[in-house]
Amino acid sequence: MIFSRSFPALSLAAGLTLAATTGAAFAAQPVPQVGNAQITAVAHPYAAPEDAPAAVENAFAQAKKTGRKVLLDFGANWCPDCRVLAGVLGHPAIAPWVAENFVVVSVNVDHFNKNMDIAQKYGIKIKAIPVALVVTPDGKVLNADTTLELGDARTMSAQAVVDKLAEWNKRS
Repeated sequence: MIFSRSFPALSLAAGLTLAATTGAAFAAQPVPQVGNAQITAVAHPYAAPEDAPAAVENAFAQAKKTGRKVLLDFGANWCPDCRVLAGVLGHPAIAPWVAENFVVVSVNVDHFNKNMDIAQKYGIKIKAIPVALVVTPDGKVLNADTTLELGDARTMSAQAVVDKLAEWNKRS
């Protein structure tokens, strides 16, 4: 089972197809301005831990095809901040922008006893969750210095989360 999040939005591939057919350039969506939008925590955003390795592999394959970055979301279903972060990423005003810029894959770390090797592959040791890594399609971590900045998602505004993602997305 692949548990990359899919969001209801015009896909990047559809946009590129439209641009190629019409000759128009694909216009990137601006960073959403959502202020203090109400966010609903997702009850069960992380699939079984054993599904993570294949999901990460598939996310990188998709990122290489589309040129998007991979957003690795390490967390667990028992974690309130992880569930709120999933709610922000899936919010209707935010999800299209996220889908245009990232291939999102949720990695269940259970009780810090599963999938630690995935984080270690990128030079990260997980001590708290959620941990968000923005990684280029070729495996370069762009926010190794700030992986825990979304760790207090419950106390952050939706806009603060989006702004942090936008900041990381600008890195290369």
